[in-house]
Amino acid sequence: MKDVAAAAGVSLKTVSRVVNGEANVNETLRTAVLESIAELGFRPNAGARGLRQGRSGTVGLLLEDVADPFYSILSRAVEEVAREHGTMVFAGSSAEDPARERELALAFCERRVDGLIVVPAGASHSYLLPEMRAGIPVVFVDRPPGDIEADMVLTDNTGGTRRGVDHLLAHGHRRIGFIGDAPEIYTAGERLRGYREALESAGIDFSDELVTQAPPNPESTAAALDRLLAGPSPATALLCGNSRTTVSVLRELARREASLALVGFDDLELGDLLQPGLTVVAQDPAAMGAAAARLLFQRITGGPPGDAAGDASGPTQTITIGTRLIARGSGEIPPP
Repeated sequence: MKDVAAAAGVSLKTVSRVVNGEANVNETLRTAVLESIAELGFRPNAGARGLRQGRSGTVGLLLEDVADPFYSILSRAVEEVAREHGTMVFAGSSAEDPARERELALAFCERRVDGLIVVPAGASHSYLLPEMRAGIPVVFVDRPPGDIEADMVLTDNTGGTRRGVDHLLAHGHRRIGFIGDAPEIYTAGERLRGYREALESAGIDFSDELVTQAPPNPESTAAALDRLLAGPSPATALLCGNSRTTVSVLRELARREASLALVGFDDLELGDLLQPGLTVVAQDPAAMGAAAARLLFQRITGGPPGDAAGDASGPTQTITIGTRLIARGSGEIPPP
């Protein structure tokens, strides 16, 4: 800044005012400063500014996998809200590993991020309590934290699955299978609960033989379909618990040339191009990411007047984002 001031023939304070976007600067002087900045290639020192302002202008985003389409949409929504606040986003993948989640989260905190958005990988998050007491707000998204109180943004997993099962019931199905993710995952458990509740509401007994819960892979999917399609009363319809399970099931069904009514939880980018088109219970990852980011920045900045979320010590909030059923054909196949 001293070099810029010397080149422009102005005071250091004038350069500071121009760099910080203050309005009370003579336009002739502002032009001279901006020309000197361009000529010298000056860039403000973000670290020094952060020390002065008490904020780093960064937030941390911890996802299960940044390459997953669901989380990439969520991440982009977080970035858009952060951009409105002049803030950059650091993102990392936990790979469903609690130790890796902790390592990344604390690494972000060491770099003095202004807040964290976390998709939980494990059941314990008490390691974040010292950071939260030090003033770093944390918002959990997609799943709740295991053992601390914090803001959350969740999908209506139970209601969405009920909607999918009700859709299959309305098209005449009574033997409806469910293939979900590993049972220890919160969303998998909530979606199984919705499946069970929908059947019970229709007066249909819940049957363990129609349910499989395991990480999606070709072997587990093949075994699940073997079980569902065997015997005198095979399943005539299937609800898949997430997009990866749906893709695995579609591949296996194509290999077998088998036909089942199918509803997937989560949409697929090319789901409308399949024959028949894929019927899905669609989440809204963009709405989830935006809601989580807005909650976080309300905590960071103080929020709008009268908004309790703007108080870092205020009560925690839980926002639930709804789902919608998109009928494209696969869920409307009648039972034989």
